[in-house]
Amino acid sequence: LKERAPARRRNGLGMTNEGNGLKRKHRSGFIRRLCLTALTAWGTAGAAHADLKLCNATPSRIGVALGYQDRKGWATEGWWNIPAETCESLLKGTLPSRYIYVYAVDYERGGEWFGEHQMCINEKSFTIRNTRNCEGRGFRSRGFYEIDTGTSQSWTIRLSDPKEIKSEE
Repeated sequence: LKERAPARRRNGLGMTNEGNGLKRKHRSGFIRRLCLTALTAWGTAGAAHADLKLCNATPSRIGVALGYQDRKGWATEGWWNIPAETCESLLKGTLPSRYIYVYAVDYERGGEWFGEHQMCINEKSFTIRNTRNCEGRGFRSRGFYEIDTGTSQSWTIRLSDPKEIKSEE
């Protein structure tokens, strides 16, 4: 799971990681920008507070699944239902690993945020151990987007709609 590729959103919308400057061009001559931005959470004065937070910057309710490797091995968890234009803490406390993987679906307008790393999901609320042989174990396999949190103890992920800007070709 070391190969890194830009996250994408299916349904014709492009997705990039603005922090890495990744872009995907479309035939229309426009570049569609990110929908997934990873932001480090800035500390505040007082007691240390470590969480993985996700902000839904879209006008739709979205469902989010996470993948990570902890002391027990690989795991995926879902679904967190995040209302439009809100932020929620998905994992409380210190991050389970440096790399967090995200898969999300737009319940109201369709489409999904995804990446290259195949992991297991289920239709209803789930915690699944191991990312291999998903279908053989009764789950579905989906591509998750990798986020490198470095040495941060807290992290905020922002999901948003792509914005069309003219290509500078």
